[in-house]
Amino acid sequence: MRAETTRFAPSPTGHLHLGHAFAALFAAGIARETGGRFLVRMEDTDLVRSKAQYEADILEDLAWLGLTWEMPVRRQSAHASDHLAALERLKAMGCVYPCFCTRKDIAAEVQQAAGAPQGPDGPLYGGHCRGLSGDLSQARMDAGESFAWRLDAAQAASVAGGEMWFDETGAGPQGESGRVRVTPLVYGDVVLARKDGVISYHLAVAVDDALQGITMVTRGNDLFPSTHVHRLLQTLLGLPAPTYRHHRLITDENGKRLAKRDQATSLRHLKSLGVTPAEILDRLGLTSR
Repeated sequence: MRAETTRFAPSPTGHLHLGHAFAALFAAGIARETGGRFLVRMEDTDLVRSKAQYEADILEDLAWLGLTWEMPVRRQSAHASDHLAALERLKAMGCVYPCFCTRKDIAAEVQQAAGAPQGPDGPLYGGHCRGLSGDLSQARMDAGESFAWRLDAAQAASVAGGEMWFDETGAGPQGESGRVRVTPLVYGDVVLARKDGVISYHLAVAVDDALQGITMVTRGNDLFPSTHVHRLLQTLLGLPAPTYRHHRLITDENGKRLAKRDQATSLRHLKSLGVTPAEILDRLGLTSR
């Protein structure tokens, strides 16, 4: 059995809930069982909503659960240069383009296109700005018009060349397991850098997992489709491919995925009621881990 390096990567934009607890305990459990390493990373690229107090509370809650991790904790915001360097490499490959569309523009385009392509989360961006000439795009950028950088998924797949795969050691939402073939266009032309200049989740996580030496990415089944995008980016950037293990989601009594706004399931609320870490593990079905 290979010693795995796993990670738990919350965003410090709120308090941890039971779903976060399951994800952290799951990742730490694999690292412990394989004699590997468990890391914590703060995905704090949302500079408006991320708060130092939330980060402190998250680390306190993880320690309360009995978890330990290697120091220092990596913060995405402190490594913007790594993310921007990756974006520049993709630009040089011709795999990204500036997108000037607003959310209103995109919604109108989707509404007008009866046969708009669909992704895992609904209609995909139609690619309006992909067709702009380089001169026109540059003129609009020079004029100070705000824009995001989007991945040209079809071009990126062509540059990557050939078939791509990833190893799923658990089971995806449709029961996917084993060697899974990558579908590079599953999310279409995803945003890689927002209009405020902040690198998006897809690119940042691909870069950070590589720089931290993550060998197994563990996360909820809701993020399974994102793996196709991440493998495409890893291939383009020459990054190592971790194995993946997607796990079940913790839901409420109505089967709805937990969210940070669900205060009743936050660890801090449960602690205030006198719930113990052992009871949390039991509730999550992790008593034996």
